Amino acid sequence: MYSLSDFDFNLPQERIAQFPLPDRSASRLLHVDGQGAAFALHDRQFTDILDQLQAGDLLVMNDTRVLKARFFGVKDSGGKVEALVERVLDTRTVLAQVRASKSPGPGVKIRLADAFDVTVGERAGEFYTLHFEDDVFELIEAHGRLPLPPYIEHAADEFDETRYQTVFNKVPGAVAAPTAGLHFDEALLQKLRDKGVNFAYVTLHVGAGTFQPVRTENLAEHKMHTEWYTMPQATVDAARAARAAGRDVVAVGTTSLRALESASQGGALEAGSGDTNLFITPGYQFKTVTRLITNFHLPKSTLLMLVSAFAGFDEIRLAYAHAIANEYRFFSYGDAMLLTTQARAH
Repeated sequence: MYSLSDFDFNLPQERIAQFPLPDRSASRLLHVDGQGAAFALHDRQFTDILDQLQAGDLLVMNDTRVLKARFFGVKDSGGKVEALVERVLDTRTVLAQVRASKSPGPGVKIRLADAFDVTVGERAGEFYTLHFEDDVFELIEAHGRLPLPPYIEHAADEFDETRYQTVFNKVPGAVAAPTAGLHFDEALLQKLRDKGVNFAYVTLHVGAGTFQPVRTENLAEHKMHTEWYTMPQATVDAARAARAAGRDVVAVGTTSLRALESASQGGALEAGSGDTNLFITPGYQFKTVTRLITNFHLPKSTLLMLVSAFAGFDEIRLAYAHAIANEYRFFSYGDAMLLTTQARAH
């Protein structure tokens, strides 16, 4: 049984990518190939993904759009406030993290971005309910700031507002990007289409909890953050067709994988929407996804546990050591990996 310390590693600060590359598909790709005696690591370019996928394979991508979810403001008492929208509940209501010298109580007015007022409602665990005076999405887009991850040290600029979104983003609601999708540009997507690779989409609104490390040594005691997802019937049909034909279902990012596996908990992939707090650790049996494109993840994170469950604990440790030694770029603006499930690798 694994514990938290098994998923720790030392990462030099200079390996954390602070800025995206000018060209999306210019990233490197570490191909983690096979297991055991057949295990090999291949240093590739991300555009080599074209050679690694076959006609009939299915790429499943997360079409969520990152909200400009960070706000600075003041309470009606004059106290300064920072708010980060975690989830949109309806067109006038959000859940948000609120930082203030004194916790605001129900009914308190907060002026955000010196542009509009919100009213504090009831608490919901670590979050506050905030009631907006007009359409949430319009106010967020007009006045909010893009919430770059905590390990990126510069404030978001216009370049980030483009590059911290995938080219296939569609449904607003995330507070963090599905970063494996950032490597795809339109030219690469068209080459994949021309080869006969099929595309399907899920929506999973990534929450700020994706950056939170696990803090309990006993993994069974960890409470997973929840995220909202929807699984369209068209994606279910495409995944079933790919598997029936012996082709791969390739999740673009851990968010797409979590949506697919969450919708497969009954044993088969089913359409629908809902919250997921699926916590994938080594020993999990993957039901739908056979290959995964993903970035490099934080030490002690649930996502590092997920990829270790997917490709093998020892294999991931070797891959990460190789990536550090060979100066791969880590985290949201970093390079990518191509992984295969342990079952398929065997």
